[in-house]
Amino acid sequence: MASVNPPRGMRDFLPADKARRERVLAVIRARYRAHGFDEIETPVMEDYDRLHAGLGGDNEKLSFSILKRGMDAEAIRAAADDTAALADLGLRYDLTVPLARFYATNRAQLPTVFRSIQIAPVWRAERPQKGRYRQFVQCDIDIIGDASARAEAELMTASLDVLDALGLDGGSIRVNDRRVLDAMLDVFGFAAEERPGVLITIDKLDKVGPSGVVAELRDRGADAAAVDALAAYLDRPAAPPAFDDAGIRAALPAGIPDEVVAHLVALGETVAAARGADAPLVFDPFLVRGMGYYTGTIFELAHPSVDYSLGGGGRYDGMIGRFLGQEVPAVGFSIGFERIVDLLQDAEGTAERSIVLVHDRDVPLAQLLRLKAALVSDGARVRVEQRVKNMKALLERSAADGYTSFATVGADTTAESLEFKPLG
Repeated sequence: MASVNPPRGMRDFLPADKARRERVLAVIRARYRAHGFDEIETPVMEDYDRLHAGLGGDNEKLSFSILKRGMDAEAIRAAADDTAALADLGLRYDLTVPLARFYATNRAQLPTVFRSIQIAPVWRAERPQKGRYRQFVQCDIDIIGDASARAEAELMTASLDVLDALGLDGGSIRVNDRRVLDAMLDVFGFAAEERPGVLITIDKLDKVGPSGVVAELRDRGADAAAVDALAAYLDRPAAPPAFDDAGIRAALPAGIPDEVVAHLVALGETVAAARGADAPLVFDPFLVRGMGYYTGTIFELAHPSVDYSLGGGGRYDGMIGRFLGQEVPAVGFSIGFERIVDLLQDAEGTAERSIVLVHDRDVPLAQLLRLKAALVSDGARVRVEQRVKNMKALLERSAADGYTSFATVGADTTAESLEFKPLG
């Protein structure tokens, strides 16, 4: 028999799961719209060449390609060693590359500073494991056309507002800048050609610690003097820096460009103005984020209840220029929807009035549907169920599906005589 399971790395959602996901999505949409962002939609497919233009980093290797239409067996065999000759389209692996193409296509119809929301599934050919799927939902907000720290601050305050609205208060944002990283590696003495590999190793700092990073760099054959300089810097005693000019400079070696520090300071001041004096920003000079298209500020959303990030993003000023032939500043933030939904598994549903009408077999259909219509028009969600022997199981299932009360309907029941009892 054929398997009835969904493809590996993909999932079915039962009604209660789907309802919880939609409740979370509704909160995210509402809070982002309240901050002035507008929702757009892009196709699930993009041109193969666009998805493999060097914009998506390692995600390009995980993209699902779509076979060209009309190829016969001989043509497929001839192109077997060249994926680009076999495919002309692919499923999107993130929402940033489609957004860059969308903006280039529709720029004339968009405001000078465009604030977008994209909430949609993406696909990656991951090796399925706990918490890692081949199809998952991304929730992105982006600001295109604003090179100032205000853009990053708007993204951060909106995303922190989402956490608060979901009941996950206490979140913070780790912040760095790719220009800081590049300047630090220059100060330490790493040659330009070895810096990408060095950053890959530094990105493991939270997992392997300073000694592990230093050992891996030596094993990779990185410049010995530069590794020594980095090791000494990692071993220095340091308290968490304040997110101001003095704190950021104290956390960095000498030689970091003043304009980069000024950008970070302005960002901290702007978020503090929106969130209060105790703005939850943490400067982390070794935050890397792996996407190769980041050009400036980078950030990750943290929450004390978990040891992994709940989202992140950064500035990618060079990407849209690949389509337009001119530079356009852009910065984005992606909420980790799947991780947040997992954190909210026990969250209560909305206060929606939801009723199960349990009817006897002899109730006329017209009467039953008239009662249902009256309740629906009054704003209730209504399900109709015929009475069964095992009423306990029926009511438990209804409660699991999010219904809050029930009423029994007999042949003589009227709207006025309905008696509602709580479920659960």
